[in-house]
Amino acid sequence: MREGIHPDYRKVVFKDTSTGFMFLSGSTLYSSETVEWEDGNSYPLLTVEVSSDSHPFYTGKQKFADAGGRVDRFKKKYGM
Repeated sequence: MREGIHPDYRKVVFKDTSTGFMFLSGSTLYSSETVEWEDGNSYPLLTVEVSSDSHPFYTGKQKFADAGGRVDRFKKKYGM
């Protein structure tokens, strides 16, 4: 490989914002935030909205942010 043209590949911690689940992986992404991991080392922290801990395909269940729902609001509004 040529020197100086590739980004730095290092270990980073990804955090799922919806569940708080964190995992250690490799990435070239940069972050100024850091977090201390289970092994005592400090790694850059990257936040993600969906991970294997919150995605319906991996969990087998849906997580709804809207508890009321559009249909219920419609029925309530028009007295159905």
